[in-house]
Amino acid sequence: MAKVQFRGTGRRKSSVARVRLVPGTGNITVNKKPLDDYIALEIVKREVKRPFEIAGCEGKFDVIATVTGGGYTGQAGALRHGIARALCEADREAY
Repeated sequence: MAKVQFRGTGRRKSSVARVRLVPGTGNITVNKKPLDDYIALEIVKREVKRPFEIAGCEGKFDVIATVTGGGYTGQAGALRHGIARALCEADREAY
């Protein structure tokens, strides 16, 4: 059986994030590192997770992302954008 996954690409400033959402428990992996190891500031981590709060689906998807370019805040914004776009794909599949 094919594994369900949703993709989204996010951009902010000079950063680009390629995001995959797969059904899971809420783990976020960025460039093969856990989010806590990749981003140090708690407020920036909360911004990355905000699309899940807004959509009301915390803990339903695992995130696997590759981020390039820019600084950590630009990368976090691109990651947030990519997650939001992938969640739009997931919502479209639900209907």
